[in-house]
Amino acid sequence: MRHNRTINHLGRTAAHRRAMMANMASSLILHKRISTTLAKAKALRSYIEPLLTKSKTDSVHSRRTVFSYLGNKDAAKELFRDVAQKIADRPGGYTRILKTGTRLGDQAEMCIIELVDYNELMTGEKEAKAAKKGRSRRGTGKKAAAEPKAEKKETSKKSKPEEETEQTVKKTGKKAAEEESIPEIDDEAKAEGEEKNDTTEGSEESETTKE
Repeated sequence: MRHNRTINHLGRTAAHRRAMMANMASSLILHKRISTTLAKAKALRSYIEPLLTKSKTDSVHSRRTVFSYLGNKDAAKELFRDVAQKIADRPGGYTRILKTGTRLGDQAEMCIIELVDYNELMTGEKEAKAAKKGRSRRGTGKKAAAEPKAEKKETSKKSKPEEETEQTVKKTGKKAAEEESIPEIDDEAKAEGEEKNDTTEGSEESETTKE
């Protein structure tokens, strides 16, 4: 009977089980997804998730601790360099188990265990659902109808001052043109007066010479 047996030994000795868990954990970190039996996947989940939490604090102590469980330098580098940044905002539940049916021969339950944040299909669906939930037909319709009314009011308010400024500009332009034309007329009148004076003086000189 299985009373008070918290650890599934998986029919192996302690050393054999420890080595198998280290190899499976390294493979999961490097490949992000592996296929195995359901019993091994559940045992691996309880083995690797504490290591993933440990990798969030990048220190010498945490690196040595993780390496003692994995025994693979490449897996440890990958864990602290890429995986830790990907799971930084996740408070737990870093792995997902997907059942794939039974195995031919012994009918053992098979499954896929993967890192949650590296499944682009699942993360893309969640983002799409979140975007759809944020939209609402009622709210968008009212806002769209209210925005053109507000724009019309602003344009009507702004039209009066603009008309006044245009009128003042026209008035000032007319005054400036009139002021510019007046001196020109005065100059022409002066020139005509001088010509008349010259003609009168010339006529008087001719009369004196005749006499």
